[in-house]
Parts: sequence; C-alpha cells; structure tokens
Amino acid sequence: MSEKDKQLNEFTQIHDDFILDWNKAMISGDTSALERMSDDYYVTFFKGVNEKPIIFNREEALRGMQQSVMQLLGAKKHFNNRVIRLRNNHNAVVFYEQLIEKDEKEIARLFTIENWQYSNGKWLLIREVEEQIT
Repeated sequence: MSEKDKQLNEFTQIHDDFILDWNKAMISGDTSALERMSDDYYVTFFKGVNEKPIIFNREEALRGMQQSVMQLLGAKKHFNNRVIRLRNNHNAVVFYEQLIEKDEKEIARLFTIENWQYSNGKWLLIREVEEQIT
C-alpha cells in the first residue's frame, strides 16, 4: 500500500468516526465530539438559487449546530455519496449529500463540501460549504 493510500485510509477512519459522532449527537443532544473546528473555521450556507450566501464564523456555527441538534433530536443524518480526496499530506476535502430525516420524513437535503487540515497532531475542519437542495 502506498503512503498516500495509507494516509487516505487513516483520514477516512477519522471521518467515519466523525459521522458516528453525528449519529450520537442526534440521539443525545451532546455536540461536544463534533467541535473539531479550527479557530478560524467558517461555513458558507447557500439557501436558495438566487439568494446570497450566509457566512457563519466558528462561534456562530457552534451555536447553530447545538440549536439544530436540540430541535432535531431523534432525527437521522445520512452522508450519501461521500467522496474523500487528499490535496496533500495536511489537507483533505470531503464531498457528500447530506440527508436529514425525522419520523421517516425528509426534512432537509444538502450538498456539503468540508475542508480539513492536519495541524498539531489532529485533523480539524477549516471551512465548509453547504447548499440546500430541498
């Protein structure tokens, strides 16, 4: 196995764990395991086709995440069609379709792009882009 394949496998396991932490948070309401963002993290959210995006900094994103998890307790998040690419040894990009279901009804569907960076011995989210599909 090449060094690049080994690094990709290691990051994939980290992202798999991140998904498991999302599943736990959606049951318990505890988002602390999801707080893997760099200090200068931000998320850009596109809601409608002709609307300007909304940009949230780390603190705003954390508050929003905590509120939405509490509002959606018992819901399920699906990370469909995930693709992971390493830019280099210290940067990874993850693409996926995020589906949120509650009581067997689709609540939201989003395209998500996550940018991760390896720093000080751990992988952190440095930015995200989310676009609402429905």
